[in-house]
Amino acid sequence: MLPDPIKTFIQIFSTLPGIGIRQATRLAFKLINSGRNRIEETAKAISDLKYLKICSECFFVYDADSRRLNADKRGINLCNICLDQNRQKDIIAIIEKETDLISLERTKKFKGHYLILGEFAKTGFLESSQKLRLNHLKNRIKKEFGQAEEIIIAFNPTTYGDLNFSVIAKELSPFAKKITRLGRGIPTGGEIEFADEETLTSALERRN
Repeated sequence: MLPDPIKTFIQIFSTLPGIGIRQATRLAFKLINSGRNRIEETAKAISDLKYLKICSECFFVYDADSRRLNADKRGINLCNICLDQNRQKDIIAIIEKETDLISLERTKKFKGHYLILGEFAKTGFLESSQKLRLNHLKNRIKKEFGQAEEIIIAFNPTTYGDLNFSVIAKELSPFAKKITRLGRGIPTGGEIEFADEETLTSALERRN
């Protein structure tokens, strides 16, 4: 009944987080009814994502073209946060997702660096790619300053977050003078991504 382009659209978009088949179908028809110009704008916005790069230190995304003039002299692909000389390199927040970094940055209270670990699997255990990122952090700390001043393990206060906090805190204990976690300004079962700035500020200030 549906034309093939709509079927393909639904098949692709229904796999995205928070979008099922019903929502993808609604999006398809919303775009169709918005006209050709809106469809082309949306297609370009999606296509332009392929030009983004991943930071080699924190694993956040950055637009290489927009900061080409500020390219890192060491030849390493770094985002604007990792290039910022005004941030404290020896204070590192380990987070699960890119959206967690965005939420913490909005508070304007954290002036350290980040490590995006990657979203936890439903098994609750760290995957090989996440272990590689932790090893990358350990090697960087050892090379640059021996021990970090503080590592903040900023995971969601969920069962998986609590489990992985214990595992990672133990693994990183030789690499930091102090290991802390966000204070319980965020309710148990809540998510950093959806917390308001006041709640996140409180969680940062009450970390322990």
